[in-house]
Amino acid sequence: MATTRPIEPALKTLWRGLGFVAAGLVQSLSIAAPWNGQPLWWLQLVPMVFLVWQLQGIRFGAAPRPTRHAFGFGWLFATAWLSGTFWWLFISLHTYGGLGAPLAVIAVLALAAALALYYALACGLFVRFAPSNRLAATLFFAALWTVAELLRGSWFTGFPWGAIGYAHVDGPLAAAAPWVGVYGVGAIAAALAAAIAATVAATTSAIAGTRPQGRSTSQRFAPLASAVALLIVAWALDGVPGAVDAPELSSGKLDVVLLQGNIPQDEKFIPGGGVATALRWYGEQLNDPKASLTITPETAIPLLPSQLPPGYLESIAARYATGRQAAIVGLPIGNGTTYSNAVLGFQPGASGVYRYDKHHLVPFGEFVPSMFRWFTDLMNIPLGDFRSGGLAQAPFVWQGQRIAPNICYEDLFGDEIGANFRDAANAPTILLNVSNIAWFGDSVAIDEHLSISRMRSLEFQRPMVRATNTGATVVIDHRGRVVRSLPRLTRGVLLAEVEGRSGITPYAWWVSRFGLWPLWGLSLLMIACTISLRCRRGDQRGNGK
Repeated sequence: MATTRPIEPALKTLWRGLGFVAAGLVQSLSIAAPWNGQPLWWLQLVPMVFLVWQLQGIRFGAAPRPTRHAFGFGWLFATAWLSGTFWWLFISLHTYGGLGAPLAVIAVLALAAALALYYALACGLFVRFAPSNRLAATLFFAALWTVAELLRGSWFTGFPWGAIGYAHVDGPLAAAAPWVGVYGVGAIAAALAAAIAATVAATTSAIAGTRPQGRSTSQRFAPLASAVALLIVAWALDGVPGAVDAPELSSGKLDVVLLQGNIPQDEKFIPGGGVATALRWYGEQLNDPKASLTITPETAIPLLPSQLPPGYLESIAARYATGRQAAIVGLPIGNGTTYSNAVLGFQPGASGVYRYDKHHLVPFGEFVPSMFRWFTDLMNIPLGDFRSGGLAQAPFVWQGQRIAPNICYEDLFGDEIGANFRDAANAPTILLNVSNIAWFGDSVAIDEHLSISRMRSLEFQRPMVRATNTGATVVIDHRGRVVRSLPRLTRGVLLAEVEGRSGITPYAWWVSRFGLWPLWGLSLLMIACTISLRCRRGDQRGNGK
């Protein structure tokens, strides 16, 4: 018997760790459920309630080194959540990049594990410095989580894919997006989960007879009352500002055609295969337009202009030099030394060709970070080391609409899109995303990216049209609802009518002027004040050093 006792704590820790891993994987499903691709806001809250509840147990438990335990378990939770969210990077690295399967798995897990450190630190700080007041502790956790999300979205060019706010494009918290953006929605979700967890923990301790002396029933349920208040406020915000559906905010309607070539990624850059198919099919659609504006996906024309058949690009320009139709075409641009992932806009009466160069480039896909050339040399992915375009580039103006393009995962960075809204008179009326998600096969990446675009529509109260290679090619209205779509992984043409919108949301106003600094400032101020007060009082009850 004596020999089994040292094993028991280890087994308990193992099972507890597996619980955190399972909870993290459940949270990854909430962004886009694998069975239908839809976000599940309530499913996002469940694992986070579990996380905070367990952290509260560690905080008030008798185990040694609780801060280290919280850091480790928080890291397991976040690593499982993030790897479950963007596991499809394995497809691009292995299937299309040629990286060996073991190395591809290690690369995805390493990325998730590195990004998880932000959340692990948040969990450790929560257990170490959370105040004894449960309502204050709830706000402290929300601030810590928000800073972790902001760090992930900004440091080392940022990779905020799968932030918890994207699970809430449907549900009661969606109404807060035009006010506080996706990170603000995530902060509210974190506070809501922490409030529920605090109430569960307080109720459990009361039933067990371990409630701290002097704690009243009203104190026990204060976090839950705050959570209910958050939901009521979110519900009350629905439809504000807006008069979002007010007729005077309409900037008119535009007929568009969105092209989805469905060129397989392993054929896309093959001269006799995908290249020939793309040149033929997109050329046919562009030369016989069916709407006022025709839009192709990202790098629909997979060659540099100098590599195209003689006269190919010139014939497209000539087709749209006269008449009443325009086109936006995705292709790489380069002069032999510098390259851009770009879209070109053709319209009658223009003095030149419109051009938008992608601003936020993809690490390892469009540029190679310092000291990582060895890693990209292991793969066979073309088109690296692109040049970044400027922030807040001019929109494509056509038939009374100001269309602001973004390419690939640029729509993941709402603060950068928000830079276009500082001047209300020239702010975009329609957002446009052109993408090629074929890199990730028929995976949940398509659905997750759709939720990201829907969040941008909610934040700015603008329609978003998406032209993609394999999906999701859709039209999203200014309330974040998908109103028209093409089946994924099919070649097709989506003809739709888009209603542009004007007006500036509160989020668009402040993010265009201050970026994300208001959220940074509020969160860091909350964290600094809480830690300062805890250190000043020397009150470490229930916490370990």
